[in-house]
Amino acid sequence: MSKARWLGVMAVVALLTLSACAPLPPAPIERRPSPAVTQAPPIYEVVRGDTLASIAFRYGLDWRDIARWNEIDAPYTIRVGQELRLIQPPSSRTRIVSAPGPIPTPTPPAAGRQTETRPASPPAPREATSTENSPSTATRTVANMVWRWPTAGGVVRPFDAAATRRGLGIGGAVGQPVVAAADGQVVYSGTALIGYGELIIIQHSGALLSAYGHNSRRLVEEGARVQGGQVIAELGLNDRDQPMLHFEIRQDGQPVDPRRFLPPR
Repeated sequence: MSKARWLGVMAVVALLTLSACAPLPPAPIERRPSPAVTQAPPIYEVVRGDTLASIAFRYGLDWRDIARWNEIDAPYTIRVGQELRLIQPPSSRTRIVSAPGPIPTPTPPAAGRQTETRPASPPAPREATSTENSPSTATRTVANMVWRWPTAGGVVRPFDAAATRRGLGIGGAVGQPVVAAADGQVVYSGTALIGYGELIIIQHSGALLSAYGHNSRRLVEEGARVQGGQVIAELGLNDRDQPMLHFEIRQDGQPVDPRRFLPPR
């Protein structure tokens, strides 16, 4: 082999050796999109089991707005197959938020229809009393209502304003009591809202409601009046099989940090 050819072969070998030793470029990072917040469709078709409260809760709206946009008056009857507007019509005036009004109360639906009625205003707040059903006797008065923690256990997931489902995750043991955080009326009790499992929604005033998700058993039906501290459910597992209560408070349809209402721990 000539010297020139031998030098050429050695140059190729050297290049191959350097290429083998060079670090590989980093693998591309797989970025999964964050879960999207459910957006309200312009038109929603009512299905069996719906109430104005559950529809509003699903899309982060205020049930009073839905009623006003669709010209639904007391007793707030909605029917299976009915189409509801879930966006403000151009001709609609801006709602003036006033003192909390009466609550729409669901009643057992007749075949093929869903009905809601409006009862008297919620009872005046009272001083809390110790009961065997209450996980804690500590209370706090906010918005002219007496509030308490809905179950025993520490906060395992804090409130996150950017989360898809904005509330507190409260740990505990499966089957432990879940109580109403304040006086009110059950406006939803079911499993139709995806991501919440066995869900109960309680309306406390025209502007305030609380929600209790991932229960193992619901103990109250729609339309029931409940008192703060009354057992309404038993704690269950979340979608990761962790014992946890998902607890929300919504004001004018929007989730707020429940710690603004609950007594310090």
